[in-house]
Amino acid sequence: MKTLCHHTMIWRINENPARQYSNGLEPPNPETRLGLMVRSIDHGKRARVPAILGGDPTFADPLHVGRPDVHNRTSFLDRIQAILTSRRFTNDGPMVEEFEDRLCEFIGTRECVVVNNGTTALRLLFRTVMTPGEVILPSFTFVATAHALQWEGFTPVFCDIETDSWTIDPECCSKAVNDQTVGLVGVHVFGTPCDTNGLAAVARKAGISLLFDAAHAFGCSIGGTPIGRFGVAEVFSLHATKVLHSFEGGAIATDDVELARTLRRVRNFGFDDYDLVGVLGINAKMPEVCAAMGLANLESLDEVIELNRRAYQAYDHGLREISGIRLRPPPSSGAWNWHYIVAEIDEERFGMHRDLFIECLHHEGILARRYFYPGVHSMEPYRRNLGGRLGLPNTNATAGRVVVLPGGISVGESNAIETCEAIQAIHDHARQIALTSR
Repeated sequence: MKTLCHHTMIWRINENPARQYSNGLEPPNPETRLGLMVRSIDHGKRARVPAILGGDPTFADPLHVGRPDVHNRTSFLDRIQAILTSRRFTNDGPMVEEFEDRLCEFIGTRECVVVNNGTTALRLLFRTVMTPGEVILPSFTFVATAHALQWEGFTPVFCDIETDSWTIDPECCSKAVNDQTVGLVGVHVFGTPCDTNGLAAVARKAGISLLFDAAHAFGCSIGGTPIGRFGVAEVFSLHATKVLHSFEGGAIATDDVELARTLRRVRNFGFDDYDLVGVLGINAKMPEVCAAMGLANLESLDEVIELNRRAYQAYDHGLREISGIRLRPPPSSGAWNWHYIVAEIDEERFGMHRDLFIECLHHEGILARRYFYPGVHSMEPYRRNLGGRLGLPNTNATAGRVVVLPGGISVGESNAIETCEAIQAIHDHARQIALTSR
């Protein structure tokens, strides 16, 4: 046993740690198994007072969800020197070409087209693949999925999610298909894959395009098949908060060579050749500096995922004995990037509503988020257009209890442990907090 400074927590090695690792990764070294802890209250110590009740905040420098970091600075800076020397800063330079090649190798697709951000990637793909009409998508997603459709003149049709995976329900999709339906967009929420087979069956029967928003899912897989290889194409976000980032960026993975050729024309104003424009295009090119960051981060992705996994395990063991809060487990099979620390709050058992819980965390310097709240169908302009007619019970219920805790490589195991201690203190004082917040 090892007592950790003055905190009211002790640690021990789990008798069967192998059961905790379902993605083919070895457990961390026994000397660093801070994630394999159990909580024990030392009744001789004074109970910690939450910051919302006047106690000291847990973190003076707040923790963020997905705070950007660079794991391989030397590789990135070497590439910056090469860019400065070449004076090739944009216009599909060598860094962009190399980045696209490396992404294809990693995902296993024939093509991968990078652009300036993930929302632009969605817009270009929607516009290139589909003709105007209705497109089915989940409401439990980041609003960019729907906005990209709306910007390109499509009509979003929102469907409910499955209660276990939180991804779009194929049965709901099947019921939403009509003569105006031209496409179906699945979203791999928090890296948890959609029911790709079920959605493919719906799309095939209806004769519509199947596309995927894989913004959260780089490095994840379904069985042995990497995300990026399903549907007509899949879109990754390379935003600074993602597990693989290029400062800002997006990538479209596909096996359709002709589609990739068209997308590259569209991202460069529609040029077919020097001074020859063949299609309606826009400036969506990724700069060389962004590709350099993407390449550097791709080189160290395995290490980043391992750090994410260890932080997740520390959260998992720190929260499991606290009543009313449950950490979302990884998918039952396939690889996962462990990037999002997602929990559910049971208001009755925890002693307070999710929103008050997040307020308490913010007082502690723990900047948790309500992803995704509310469902997109409840946001403007969609709520106005729908006239309040849409009822999505699973989406509404899930959006009301989810909290995303700080994660990513800037949040280490010790940060996760301290966050769990803060959550324990909030739980222990839940009744008092609820009374004072009225």
